[in-house]
Amino acid sequence: MGTTTRKTILVVDDEADVRLFLKTALVEAGFEVVTASDGFEALEKVKEQPPDLISLDLVMPKHSGAKFYHDLNKNKEWSKIPIIIVTGHARDDIGKADLKELTMSGPGIYLEKPVKPDNYVAAIKRLLGMDTSEEEKQLAEQVSLQNDLKNMIDDADPDTLRKLKELIEKTKGS
Repeated sequence: MGTTTRKTILVVDDEADVRLFLKTALVEAGFEVVTASDGFEALEKVKEQPPDLISLDLVMPKHSGAKFYHDLNKNKEWSKIPIIIVTGHARDDIGKADLKELTMSGPGIYLEKPVKPDNYVAAIKRLLGMDTSEEEKQLAEQVSLQNDLKNMIDDADPDTLRKLKELIEKTKGS
């Protein structure tokens, strides 16, 4: 693959080991990767060279993913950059409200930590409209369906949740 067709991904996460893990998965898949440890550093990287996609953690000290996302949307060009949220706080009080706001107002795709490298790369390729293998298409669809179900489950009443659990248990036994 020539360097002119390589896509650049900005990975924003406050945890160095997570940044390295995500960067490694992307580099192995043929992407160029730039990293940032918080929203302020990420803004500087975007100013230097806007990436093709941003992988964004939500909960970070100094400048959170939500604040960074709002800063991006103040710039007409930057607001067009696709974003995938990668968070360990999708279900807790720390990040749940931010995640719900961001998935409703913009980036609808998110992955919960710990992420599987194949799912991560497949979701990014899908967001970028890149050619994907049949396996990558299935992984990206799985991520999308899981996100939809998680959002539906968050809003479901206890009776619906019991029925859903029973249905899933029945299909596991088949």
